[in-house]
Amino acid sequence: MSLNAATGFSSIEERMTGQEFRESGLHKLSDEELAALNRWIRQRSLAEGEAGSSQAVGEPAADRRGLRSARKTDSGPIRSNIVGSFDGWSGNNIFTLENGMVWQQAENRTFASRPMENPAVEITQGLLGNWYLSVEGYNSRIKVNRIK
Repeated sequence: MSLNAATGFSSIEERMTGQEFRESGLHKLSDEELAALNRWIRQRSLAEGEAGSSQAVGEPAADRRGLRSARKTDSGPIRSNIVGSFDGWSGNNIFTLENGMVWQQAENRTFASRPMENPAVEITQGLLGNWYLSVEGYNSRIKVNRIK
């Protein structure tokens, strides 16, 4: 079994049609240059957890922000909506977002709001690498850890 098959990696030649390969100019690369490009793609795919996934070619990679395996550069704000009812936080709340992320309250604080359905939230990274969730229309925020 080849390394490509074992890791679930498919080379650039396998990912593109012959026409796409020619139109992109990749056919002009030497065997060594093409191998170097495939190594770069394989290393990047493994680092981002793409190998063996069902992600289709051309789809964006999964959003890793807030996870321990995220790159240091993955720090921009996350905007989504909480799925379902929301009326604040207390203790150990878990926040499931429409984008598929799941975050858990990381500090023992309480906050009460009017009951809302699917409120918009923003999760931002602080200076020390902690993540904070805030609900649109309120000035309170809570430290959170991403669990999924």
